[in-house]
Amino acid sequence: MPSSKPPLVAPSLEALSVTKRFEGPVTALDQVDIEIYPGETVALIGESGSGKTTLLRLFNRMTVPTHGSVRVEGQDIAQVDVFALRRRIGYVQQDGGLIPHWSVARNVALVPRLQAWPQQRREARTTQALEMVGLDPTEFAERYPRELSGGQRQRVAFARALAAEPSILLLDEPFGALDALTRLEMQAQFRTLKKQLSATLVLVTHDLEEAFLLADRIGVLHRGKLLQLATPQQLRDNPQPGYVTDLLALKEQSLSARKGGQP
Repeated sequence: MPSSKPPLVAPSLEALSVTKRFEGPVTALDQVDIEIYPGETVALIGESGSGKTTLLRLFNRMTVPTHGSVRVEGQDIAQVDVFALRRRIGYVQQDGGLIPHWSVARNVALVPRLQAWPQQRREARTTQALEMVGLDPTEFAERYPRELSGGQRQRVAFARALAAEPSILLLDEPFGALDALTRLEMQAQFRTLKKQLSATLVLVTHDLEEAFLLADRIGVLHRGKLLQLATPQQLRDNPQPGYVTDLLALKEQSLSARKGGQP
């Protein structure tokens, strides 16, 4: 399986021979091994039901493996307090998950408040986090989620994930519910954030073009198996035969069709 990884660097995230079975005959993950290194962005791609979201949610214990183990920064997370674990990992879900009756500022400051940061530090970091995602704190801090557009709500969700200065961010299709133009804007904002952060990022997406645009490495999942984990260039040059090759061919066909439709 072609792959690339920084030499002599301990992984930030590891899944070791992980299998996840749900009730009934559903195997969401089947003997998956993956290592994700500090500061890199890994995109998990695959069709619905491939296991990509299940794999992501292993790392903050929103899902528990049936077999195998998961490590975060060298620790077996089965031995770690789950609330402490989640407070040190940023998490953005598809719908943002904002608390509707809280202001933007209070939503962003949620984890620093739970970690008992002093008020002045909380307020300063809330302002900084909003600025990092392109929202003017003087305009947005006192608004409520219902007063925001979909793209603005997702920016607030990113700010909340960043507020406690986590070393790891988990992103579960964060742009999936956005219209095409807003999605492009958020992808550009994501690329800007990547340059500002030293965090390890894991991005679940169903969009292969998005994965190629945003990720350092891409993991292709199919029916619970991790078929290939490689850089975008490695995927182009040497895709695994079968599903991965077919997926890359569909991507090229889609790009050709769009170019052919341009005036």
